Amino acid sequence: MANPTVNVYIDGFNLYYGKLKGQPYKWLNLQGLFEDLMPGYEVKRVKYFTARVKARTDDPQAPARQSAYLRALATLPKVTIHYGQYTVHNVRMKLSDPNAVPRTVEVIKTEEKGSDVNLAAHLMMDAFRDDADVYLVVSNDSDLTEPLRMTKTLLRKHIGIAKTYEKVSKSLMRCKPDFVRDIRVGALQANQFPDVISDGNGKITKPAGW
Repeated sequence: MANPTVNVYIDGFNLYYGKLKGQPYKWLNLQGLFEDLMPGYEVKRVKYFTARVKARTDDPQAPARQSAYLRALATLPKVTIHYGQYTVHNVRMKLSDPNAVPRTVEVIKTEEKGSDVNLAAHLMMDAFRDDADVYLVVSNDSDLTEPLRMTKTLLRKHIGIAKTYEKVSKSLMRCKPDFVRDIRVGALQANQFPDVISDGNGKITKPAGW
C-alpha cells in the first residue's frame, strides 16, 4: 500500500524569523527537511510563500542573498515558490514616553503583504480538490486560523502544524490539528544545501555568513 501523501504550505517570513534568523541554517533544503519531518508520508508538494525583499541602507545585500536562495529552492522538484509583495517606506510614529520631545520619530517600516492570503488560498483550493491526504501548515500566524478551521471542519481534511516558534498560537490550536511537528536544530543541520549547487543558469553559491 502506498504511503499517504502530504502537502506542505510554508509561510517563508514566519519560518525565517521563528527558526532561522541569527542561526547558521538559512541555506535550507525545504524538501529534504519536510521529508525528514514526515516519515511514513510521501511529500507531494512543498509550497513556499514569500516576497522579494528590497535593499536597505543597513543591509544592501539582502536581495542578492535571497535571490541565491530562491534559485536554490527552484532546483527542488517538489518545491514551488509563490510571491506576495514587500514594501519599505518611512513613517512617523509616536514615542512611548509621553514626555518625550519631540513626540514622534521617523522610522523605516517594512511590510510583507499577501503571503498569508496566498497560502490560505492554495491550502483551501488543494484541499477542495482533494490533492493530498494531509495538509501541513508551517506558520504561527493566527490570520490562518479560519482557513485551517474550514479545511478541517468543512472540507474534513487532516491538518497539521509545524512549529516555527516554541509555542503554537492558541488561535491555531483551536483548529484542533491532527498533529504538531517540531522543527528541531538537528533536522535543520541535516538538510542544508551544498555550498555550491547548479541550475540551468550556472552555479549558485551559498551566501557569506549563512
